Amino acid sequence: MSVKRPNPAQWLWYAVGGKLPDRYREWVLHDATVPTWLIRHVLRRLVVIVPILAVLFLVLRVWLQFDLMIVLIGLGLGVYAGLYYSLIFCTHSVDSRVTRHGYPDQYASQVRKALKEAERERYNATWRNGDATS
Repeated sequence: MSVKRPNPAQWLWYAVGGKLPDRYREWVLHDATVPTWLIRHVLRRLVVIVPILAVLFLVLRVWLQFDLMIVLIGLGLGVYAGLYYSLIFCTHSVDSRVTRHGYPDQYASQVRKALKEAERERYNATWRNGDATS
């Protein structure tokens, strides 16, 4: 059985912090625990940041006619700061998102840890002759 994905409008709502209907509960857990969960988190943050940057660009460059280089540097620093703080709190943010969809606290982190440990055991069994030393 495959996991049911939200449509684009629902995904946008999810990206800005909204709660999806219960039928997407498994997808939310999948989204928070796949190996690319951090990339997905950054993309969700960019979906929030890009419209704000576009409005700021229009106001600063087009309406107020600031120098293009100053506007681009300012917007670049804004992206840097936004992603920096987003990455600092990424595990808490993703765990909160999963908890909002009905899973226990820190469940996504526990699942990611278990998946990583299973992968490590599989690797050690294959390539280390069962020796699980790190």
